[in-house]
Amino acid sequence: QVQLVESGGGLVQAGGSLRLSCAASGRMFSISAMGWYRQAPGTQRELVASITDGGRTDYADSVKGRFTISSDNARNTVYLQMNSLKPEDTAVYYCNAERTLGNRAYNYWGQGTQVTVSS
Repeated sequence: QVQLVESGGGLVQAGGSLRLSCAASGRMFSISAMGWYRQAPGTQRELVASITDGGRTDYADSVKGRFTISSDNARNTVYLQMNSLKPEDTAVYYCNAERTLGNRAYNYWGQGTQVTVSS
């Protein structure tokens, strides 16, 4: 099992910044990627950003140029730096870890942290 604990959410004005952290613990073998997803009320959960164990990053088009994902492998922590925040970024943000074993993938989720951007 992998445990993920998010922190850093909160209320910020449009144009402001927040940094989310996700601390991972437990059995970290074969974790191939970690990422951040978000879900606003009435919408599906969507990928915001991801980073592979090789350091390759990927971003949703809506956050490119504003958000940066990074990892500290020594601390098993993933960060999401969010700049130039917009009201449409308001959502619960979830940390995700994906374990790949052969041709099967296993996903682990944190409890989520609320991000609210006021206009």
